[in-house]
Amino acid sequence: MSELHKPDNPEVVHEESDVDVRAILGYGAGLMAVAVVVHVFLWWLLGVYQTQAYRSQTQAYPLAAGQHEQVPPGPRLQDNPQQDMRELRARQEAVLKGYEWINREGGVARIPIDEAMRILVERGLPTREAGK
Repeated sequence: MSELHKPDNPEVVHEESDVDVRAILGYGAGLMAVAVVVHVFLWWLLGVYQTQAYRSQTQAYPLAAGQHEQVPPGPRLQDNPQQDMRELRARQEAVLKGYEWINREGGVARIPIDEAMRILVERGLPTREAGK
């Protein structure tokens, strides 16, 4: 058993010159070195770009400093459209169901719509006389 296995064909042998392990490892080490250099360069470049962006943001509009809290002039977008709609409906409901003078001297007043419909049914619509 301690005997080495002898090939059946003694002319076929392993050639040492087929694969150069040292060259493969050297190529891998060189590739790693280049990758490290590229990563360090990109890290440095990112820092440069971030510094430039920070400087350009802080110096772009020096007169606008402190105006970020100022409310822009109207008309503005609605902050709470649901609440605005509820307020509009409440104002419309108050007009429809409330009493108010339109022209006091002329005797024109606003009355609730239900009351106006009841009066209209009792009195009827005004009509012209047939002969005139």
